[in-house]
Amino acid sequence: MNEHSHDWYLIENINDVDSPALVIYPQRVKANVHTAVGMIRDVQRLRPHVKTNKCIEAVVLMMDEGISKFKCATIAEAEMMGICKAQDVLLAYQPVGPKLQRFIAVMKKYAATKYSCLTDNIAAANEMSEAFAANDLVVPVYLDLNVGQNRTGISPEHATELYVQCSKLKGIKPIGLHAYDGHIRDVDFNERKQKCDECFEKVLKVKNEIINNGFDEPIIIAGGSPTFSIHCKRENIECSPGTFIYWDKGYTDLCPEQNFLTAALVISRVISLPSETKLCLDLGHKSVAAENEITKRVYFLNAPELKAVSQSEEHLVVEAGAGHHYKVGDILYGLPIHICPTIALYERAITVNDNIANGEWKTVARDRKISV
Repeated sequence: MNEHSHDWYLIENINDVDSPALVIYPQRVKANVHTAVGMIRDVQRLRPHVKTNKCIEAVVLMMDEGISKFKCATIAEAEMMGICKAQDVLLAYQPVGPKLQRFIAVMKKYAATKYSCLTDNIAAANEMSEAFAANDLVVPVYLDLNVGQNRTGISPEHATELYVQCSKLKGIKPIGLHAYDGHIRDVDFNERKQKCDECFEKVLKVKNEIINNGFDEPIIIAGGSPTFSIHCKRENIECSPGTFIYWDKGYTDLCPEQNFLTAALVISRVISLPSETKLCLDLGHKSVAAENEITKRVYFLNAPELKAVSQSEEHLVVEAGAGHHYKVGDILYGLPIHICPTIALYERAITVNDNIANGEWKTVARDRKISV
């Protein structure tokens, strides 16, 4: 397979593939894992986020490259990692309520995996402390810092105080800092780097305050995919990109400095010709991530001129222009703009090796529950 050939995605036995379908190209996935390891150089500093793939086979490919640390966002993903016997797994979420009890159940069922989680406030830390201690557990905890995403995390100026408070609680042990800077999405690399560095200075300040309070140097987990090319060059921090495993059109455009290959597509067919210039495809909201505006959901590799004009649950209408050549039954290879939520729409992906669709990977962690 020529990884960079213009027709790498074509499937010779496409008539055996019903649509819409998610297809994954394992050879390109392997290449992406190899690229990520090469970028960071020290594989022990790589902690991929499995929220993109949600798939045992993809995790195994990463483990085969020596990756032993992972990050996840849901209890199902955490359980999937236990099934894979991953060595070190961070639940990058603050478990409260029933989720906390499920997390405890996962830790007990998959004792070979070392689990940790996040916290960003003392109320949640106290709840975790009581629950973990009641189950004879001492769970490593990372303080989630708000470095500008304004989604979760404690303000850096209050973080050291919380770190000290957590150190006095039973059942948890603060060991590090987690800083996700997903709000930094500048196409210009220099601007992205400048903003990333400014955010990271806040993290370093907290680290130094923690050390000055007599604690061991905290582990730092920083960044996602857009800032991976920046954080990977720092020393003594862990990086947790997720989308790199499959890549997508959005990050291809946003991060041209990262040499990852698009490795997952959605297959669609023309099912109707509603007017002289429009086509209707079997690619609705249920088949490709629809959180972006209508023209930024999918890009067709073999029909880049098509422009989406409307979408419903099972249908996507596109403008093809007057005198187009398309007919009912034509195959379209769609590159999602955002692959992560697209993956979660499919219970399985068809695998394509050397242009032949000949297997499948189940998206086991798309479900909210596996067994726990």
